[in-house]
Amino acid sequence: MLRWMLLAALAVVVLLALDRLALWAEARGWIHYRKTKGRTGANLGDAFLEIQAMIEPSKRHVLEIKREEKSEQNDSGDPPQSGEESEPDPP
Repeated sequence: MLRWMLLAALAVVVLLALDRLALWAEARGWIHYRKTKGRTGANLGDAFLEIQAMIEPSKRHVLEIKREEKSEQNDSGDPPQSGEESEPDPP
C-alpha cells in the first residue's frame, strides 16, 4: 500500500515539474501551452483558401496578397500595430 502511495506522489511531482517546464518554455515563446493561444483558426482559413485557389484560379490573388502582407510584417523591424490607425511621425 505504501509503495502505491509513493508512486502516486512521485507521479504528481513529475506532472507538476512538466507543467512548470512547459510554462517556462511558453514564456520564452517556444510553445503555446496554457496562457497563449496559437493561430489555429487562421491556419485553417489559409488551408481552405489554398483549396479554393485550386478550384477557382481567379481567387489566387487573395492568397498572394495575404502572403505578401505576412512577409512584409516579418521583414519590417517595427512591432505589430494594433487595429487603430496611428498618426505618422513628423519629419
